[in-house]
Amino acid sequence: MAPIKVTEINSEERHAMLSEFIKSIAFKRQQITKVFQKGDEVEVASQVYGFIGSYYEATIVYPIGAYHYKIKYKTLLTDDESGPLEEMVSAAVIRPVPPHQDKTMSENGFHLYDMVDVFANDGWWFGFISGKIGEEYYVYFPTTADNIAYPRHLLKYHQEWANGKWIYLPKTRN
Repeated sequence: MAPIKVTEINSEERHAMLSEFIKSIAFKRQQITKVFQKGDEVEVASQVYGFIGSYYEATIVYPIGAYHYKIKYKTLLTDDESGPLEEMVSAAVIRPVPPHQDKTMSENGFHLYDMVDVFANDGWWFGFISGKIGEEYYVYFPTTADNIAYPRHLLKYHQEWANGKWIYLPKTRN
């Protein structure tokens, strides 16, 4: 039997691979595996250029036909800031709210290349850990090409809604 050849991946290659992987997730539409009811708490994936890869918490106001919903955002406001923004969205951009993570998961610290969500600009943004200086983690966001430092309490491990259940994406270790 031939020995298994182990290939080292340098940091630039790993960065590129993770960037492409995250972009493929951010640009895909959700599988419609759940029918939501009035009052359900959900997350809505932005399809607006510059905001792709972000999710915003909302509540279902009511269903519209089989594939659309009227939703009310929890953190986004109307243009005049008089109240929460409401809009009609496709079922393909809605997913349930992920389960709350055990606090000890993030207290143990994140590692280079871990896929995370960061709470910023009123929503959760999908990226990966690109570095750490002091107590701040740098997160790279492939859909915007931004690399920004955040304190640990604004980060959580990324989870994906797939086949009707929540899964953690594999954590990468050096």
